[in-house]
Amino acid sequence: MSTKKTVIVTGASSGIGLGIAEAFIKKGANVVLNGRNEAKLHAAAERLGAPDQTALVVGDMSSTETPTELVRVALQRFGRVDVLVNNAGHFASKPFGDYTVDDLNGFLSTHLKGTYLASQAAITPMRRQGGGAIINITTVLALRGVKTIPSSAPAAAKGGMNAVTRSLAIELASDNIRVNAISPGIIKTPLYRIKNDEFGKLKDMQPLGRVGEVKDIVDAVLYLADADFVTGVVLPVDGGVAAGGE
Repeated sequence: MSTKKTVIVTGASSGIGLGIAEAFIKKGANVVLNGRNEAKLHAAAERLGAPDQTALVVGDMSSTETPTELVRVALQRFGRVDVLVNNAGHFASKPFGDYTVDDLNGFLSTHLKGTYLASQAAITPMRRQGGGAIINITTVLALRGVKTIPSSAPAAAKGGMNAVTRSLAIELASDNIRVNAISPGIIKTPLYRIKNDEFGKLKDMQPLGRVGEVKDIVDAVLYLADADFVTGVVLPVDGGVAAGGE
């Protein structure tokens, strides 16, 4: 059994998830990477170049099997689960009346149900080990509406994740399992399907005058993974948008 920390990162094929996985590997942790596209997930693992520290689980977090499989693989390969980062998700901005039932179900299943079930699976080994950390990646759009980015359906799902974060933080505190969330603003990743030159147009929305980078979220995740006296926090990493910027 490995004595290194073992970290599960969902949605780790690219963007924020891949950045988080890479950072933990550089810190010497073992990492279980999840993604729904097998080719992209294997390409990500090859880029990381640490086969002894990584395991892969291909699967959609909207299924009931993938969250349990992540924990099973972590225990089988590395013997423990120390940190769970619930990052998997997708995004689509539409006017409220244009979201379909399928749209809503998709957001709720991947974001909220996936987070819920993965967290349920992870707490058993965390309790056995004497503690752990769950970090949920949500969105500033669940904290504050932005007129130019209508997003009621993903905000509903991510808002549910924020509520679960606070509730579990209290429920699991006696088990030394800390539960926190990070609410990113606009981050330069493939998630938004925005061309590089268009990100420049979005910087004026951020009071700090720039679009976020993957490193901004990675730094926050690394902090919360080790912050032993922090739980129940929904931390905006958004250039000031949650505080009132347009």
